[in-house]
Amino acid sequence: MTTENGNNAPNYTITCRMNHEAAALERLCQVVRIRGFRIAKMAVETTDGVLDIALTVQGTRPVTMLQSQLEKLHTVAEVLLTTPVLAPAASRTA
Repeated sequence: MTTENGNNAPNYTITCRMNHEAAALERLCQVVRIRGFRIAKMAVETTDGVLDIALTVQGTRPVTMLQSQLEKLHTVAEVLLTTPVLAPAASRTA
């Protein structure tokens, strides 16, 4: 899939639940950016002081690394990859 900026980075869907604190969303977005991903779509719902976030991100790095980094944020309660992660393609040394 080619994105509007011309790259072929795959899309991943992540759901995240975190406590609603000042700058919580900013920290989440910063981790996504620093880890080499771009947010293509983001939906946020707030219920009883909890943020439920659905993210579609694009990037060529391993998305499980992003998941691990998001889980380290102190306000995050849960991070789920809702897009299956495919095994890496066979070696391209042919």
